[in-house]
Amino acid sequence: MPALCRDCLTEFETGRRCPACRSARVVAHDELRQLSIAHMDCDAFYASVEKRDNPELADKPVIIGGGRRGVVSTACYIARIQGVRSAMPMFKALDLCPNAVVVKPRMEAYVEASRAIRAMMEELTPAIQPLSLDEAFLDLTGTEKLHGHPPAVMLARLVRRMRDELGLTGSIGLSHNKFLAKIASDLDKPHGFAVIGRAETLEFLRDQPVRMIWGVGAATQEALDRAGIHTFSDLWRWDRQDLHLRFGSMGDRLWHLSRGEDTRRVTAHEPMKSVSNETTFHEDTGDPDLLDGHLWRMAEKVSDRAKAKQLAGRVVTLKLKRADFRLITRRQSLRDATQLADVIYRTGRQLFDQVGNQGPYRLIGVGLSDLCSEAEAERLGDLLDPDAAKRGRAERATDAIRARFGPDAIVKGRSLR
Repeated sequence: MPALCRDCLTEFETGRRCPACRSARVVAHDELRQLSIAHMDCDAFYASVEKRDNPELADKPVIIGGGRRGVVSTACYIARIQGVRSAMPMFKALDLCPNAVVVKPRMEAYVEASRAIRAMMEELTPAIQPLSLDEAFLDLTGTEKLHGHPPAVMLARLVRRMRDELGLTGSIGLSHNKFLAKIASDLDKPHGFAVIGRAETLEFLRDQPVRMIWGVGAATQEALDRAGIHTFSDLWRWDRQDLHLRFGSMGDRLWHLSRGEDTRRVTAHEPMKSVSNETTFHEDTGDPDLLDGHLWRMAEKVSDRAKAKQLAGRVVTLKLKRADFRLITRRQSLRDATQLADVIYRTGRQLFDQVGNQGPYRLIGVGLSDLCSEAEAERLGDLLDPDAAKRGRAERATDAIRARFGPDAIVKGRSLR
């Protein structure tokens, strides 16, 4: 069985220790020299950058986030052992880990570190698909002749360079497609290297929980539970057509992924899927005028970002989080794609009215998705709202004035609420 020392990068046949340096950090697998699709995930990235830059934090539990009313962005592994998790309310995290050091995010430092890691990746392959600052897919197919070593060796070299040159660690998942590579990267954290080969795919997946599937959130999990689907083997018992009838397009995805089938390519330029903006209040509020003002300001920000990227969207989403942290999400599909703040706001306001008085709220957000180019936007008039075109022309004129004289040249009254 081919084996690789992750410390000195020696390749050898199976053994519990490296014959060259005697390290026990060995990865061995029958398909080690054949697989080329990888997922690299930095270990507790933000917290690791903070500990690297401030050695006094090295042995302390560190939480990255805001004040007590905020949420946890990430936490180091010391804090995670005590139950702290990303997106957890900060007050709950501090109850679990009262001795934690809370550090406000320093995005400029994280971006700089991410760029340095990306530069190292680009030395291996141009086929890199970033998912965020701290994780990415890599396709090293056909690079063995270039580097003189199989992808597994080059990936081990990558994380070794990250450790030695940047003081950061990452975990590698190596497999034959993106779905399995991402699963593998979570199997051996932190500073791990896990492999899922073709021959073992079905046996590996058989008894795994379906929540392991990327994109299966709480709502999908609940629907699967109602259908008696808890593991991958449960999915195997369903006919593909029945899954489609029960779960729509998600059913087709579940059918393929449950069998380890994923034909998605590693694409260097993944198209943007949504534009959104949200805010967390310092104090919970149910004030309708205040919420309406926030709704308009966020619609403007989403609109500005869409216009800057020459995009429009066909779906408007409203996101509300209640004081008890229950999340409320509503979506509305539009007849024509839009990038106008007026349309985004009015649609968001309708969704807000549909929710009714369920406040007070601690968070409100607005998003635009199902994106297309701005050339496809608002090609048809709105027969139900004859003034829509007039408001659209007024907004374009406002954009032109702001571009010339500054963003505060024209301000809507509702944005002052």
